[in-house]
Amino acid sequence: METIDQIIAAKLDAWYVGEWPIGNLILCTIALLLSVVLCGAIGIEREKRGRTAGLRTHLLVGVGSCMIMIISIYGFPAGLARDVARLAAQVITGVGFLGAGAIIHRSSGTKGLTTAATIWIVMAIGLGCGSMNFILAIGGTLLILIVLVGFRKFERKITKTTPLIIIRADSTTAIISKALTVAQRFDCTIDDLKTELLEDGDLEMTFLAVSNTNEFATNEFIASLEQIEGVKQVRTLNEHK
Repeated sequence: METIDQIIAAKLDAWYVGEWPIGNLILCTIALLLSVVLCGAIGIEREKRGRTAGLRTHLLVGVGSCMIMIISIYGFPAGLARDVARLAAQVITGVGFLGAGAIIHRSSGTKGLTTAATIWIVMAIGLGCGSMNFILAIGGTLLILIVLVGFRKFERKITKTTPLIIIRADSTTAIISKALTVAQRFDCTIDDLKTELLEDGDLEMTFLAVSNTNEFATNEFIASLEQIEGVKQVRTLNEHK
């Protein structure tokens, strides 16, 4: 079964001006320009959020993937036995390592997962453009932008009742038992508890405060934790991307 993209690509690909196959040149130009627009839209969203991988990184990955897909289709003599999916498979593996470099793992949690995912998805968009699946690439980009922009408010609403709390305290303080007492007073439970002894001798404790009610007084909860003797700093990370 042929898609609309494949039908259009086949007609353009068969377009010659004299002896010159001008159609595939037009196809390649459309693919490259479309990859710039689509991957740039996702890159701009990441740039506005202040992520380390911003517009340029997403453009480079997307356009590069598009170019490699075009090379795999047109870059080898037609008479040779070839597998057009082989280069695309290598791109997927290579971009996976690039995305892993955007992930930062700390005791307070893992950051960069969303940016790593967007790097991976612009690779897929670039491959879609390079393989002349324009409608799929456009539809996928619109869906990803909806997820990145539209779902943010929904995510924030969820994290209001499950804030990620980071406490820095003197290592001699019985911080765990005291924090549990405060949590019981606010009708919440402590989940995914992690502790780490820092180089300066302080203790850092990270946990999710899971509220048992629909509303959670996060500011008051943090203020109560700050009043614990020996606590030096309390902060919350509602966005761990």
